[in-house]
Amino acid sequence: MKKAIGILSLLTAFAASAQQDTVRYVGNTLVNVDYHHGQLTPAVGVHNIQVFRANREHPEWAGGTAWTYNHQPMLVYWNNQFFLHFLSDPVGEHIPPGQTFLLTSKDGYHWSKPVVLFPPVKIPDGTTKEGRTEVAKNLLSVNHQRMGFYVSKKNRLLTLAFYGVVLGPGDDPNDGHGMGRAVREIYKDGSFGPIYFIRYNKGWSEKNTVYPFYTSSKDKGFIEACNEILANPLMTQQWVEEADRDDPLISLKKDLKAFSYYRLNDGRVVGLWKNALTDITKDGGKTWLYNPTRAPHFVNSNAKIWGQKTSDGKYVTIYNPSEFRWPLALSVSNDGLNYDKLLLVNGEITSMRYGGAYKSYGPQYVRGITDEGPMPPDGNIWVSYSMNKEDIWVAMIPVPVRDKVTSQVDEVFNSMPDGKELAQWNYNSGLWTPVSIEKMSNGTKALTLQDWDPFDYAKAERMIPSSKHIVVEFSVTPQQATNGNLEIEFTDSKGTPGVRLSFDSTGALITKAGYRNKNLTKYAANETYNIKIDLNADNRFYTVTVNGKASSGLFYAPLSSIDRVVFRTGSVRRFPNADTPTDQNFDLPNGGEQDKKAEYYISSFKTSLPK
Repeated sequence: MKKAIGILSLLTAFAASAQQDTVRYVGNTLVNVDYHHGQLTPAVGVHNIQVFRANREHPEWAGGTAWTYNHQPMLVYWNNQFFLHFLSDPVGEHIPPGQTFLLTSKDGYHWSKPVVLFPPVKIPDGTTKEGRTEVAKNLLSVNHQRMGFYVSKKNRLLTLAFYGVVLGPGDDPNDGHGMGRAVREIYKDGSFGPIYFIRYNKGWSEKNTVYPFYTSSKDKGFIEACNEILANPLMTQQWVEEADRDDPLISLKKDLKAFSYYRLNDGRVVGLWKNALTDITKDGGKTWLYNPTRAPHFVNSNAKIWGQKTSDGKYVTIYNPSEFRWPLALSVSNDGLNYDKLLLVNGEITSMRYGGAYKSYGPQYVRGITDEGPMPPDGNIWVSYSMNKEDIWVAMIPVPVRDKVTSQVDEVFNSMPDGKELAQWNYNSGLWTPVSIEKMSNGTKALTLQDWDPFDYAKAERMIPSSKHIVVEFSVTPQQATNGNLEIEFTDSKGTPGVRLSFDSTGALITKAGYRNKNLTKYAANETYNIKIDLNADNRFYTVTVNGKASSGLFYAPLSSIDRVVFRTGSVRRFPNADTPTDQNFDLPNGGEQDKKAEYYISSFKTSLPK
């Protein structure tokens, strides 16, 4: 009977949500979690850029820190640059000590080394929590944060973090019993103001914490900016998990996590939380129209969801549309309520090099830039996220969001305007697997994939007009022939490959022929290989011509169409999968070491219909 009542309650809640004037997914596309990319079509031109790569063995390669749990990035654009901060623990989630790092970038592609923004502080000896038996002794704080930045009405940038208390295994820093929320100012010259508490939790004050209350500042403008935050229900609603459970500043006191919001054209504000819970407020967050309920047909588990209005007047939500933290995808809406597309942002999962508590696999915990403050001048969407709760990435998503290419491609990179060469390309560019435009030895520009990472690969892919029969031409100049691996795949709209060419580590250019590989030719370092491939999905035959020498083959997997061409400096990854154990409790051998560098130049790329 209890089970039947529970099911009836869920059905009633879902029926109520279906009647609410709130966010819903009206599209038909769903993910297949057997693939890291979910078999989703990419949003055209997304650039994924790694901004921080953890390294325990060589902290000098990670900005001086050896801590390997890195998560909850937050992003803002102010004073003509990006600011990103993320929390960090030595090994695993909520295991002291913790601190917050800050990175900056002028263009979103090149980032500074991390600097400590909110350092650990000592928890007073003797601190206890109701329901816990531990007593603090020589214990440091753990940072937690659901709000990262605030740009004041007078254009001052404040940054925030929460100082939590974890007394032992299983304790929670955001249980309402932490020390409180800290704040400091970031000045235009890049320096920081002193740290204050903007809100203490019960039992904490200037008497038992290391930082004073913000009202003790002699800077009236800083106090004014702090007061703006405290008077804005949309700002303080982000604090609900960490604050006192009866904090009068927080309007919606429920078990909700990771609040984000955006404004509709009629002035109402849409709220989003983990598990795709949603609600609407007409008065800026003072009151809410409904009991937050799962957005109908949105698929989202216990991971963050981000929503924002785009520069072309539409809306996007960005999230993991599965019960896992892969892939990272976006939905598009014309009105901010009805979302009808589901497109890929990042469908890669790099190897988790360092095990640790609650280190979920995948690109996750996405956060973007709220329109409460300045927006990047390019008009594109910029978001931050963590990979495996280990490395930190950002993504640039072009606006308008597109899901297809209709024109044939004819790109000679040296003839294209500087900075615009890769506008139509999707890529994943890591700190040890960079994708960029570089000059070859002859001085001409080329799409360049480099790789010295044993645990990741550089990847660039070009969406092309969906075709049953198409000709693709490109030129590749490998810089070595005794190491590295460049795989070139021709796929359908779901990312299923049917033909694969490879510049392997033995100096052979090969093609996949079912279970076996077929040799096409030997290749040498610094030599250019002009490749033309005629692909026919109807009869599954292709002809590949390398520097004038032709060879025919059969698709190793059937495709209904050819939609994308992928260049990747490694083999496809299929780990983890839906049955992989939740927590990785081991480190990979030599997790901080580098491979011998491999580099490939692609000087041109062209598609055409067969004659």
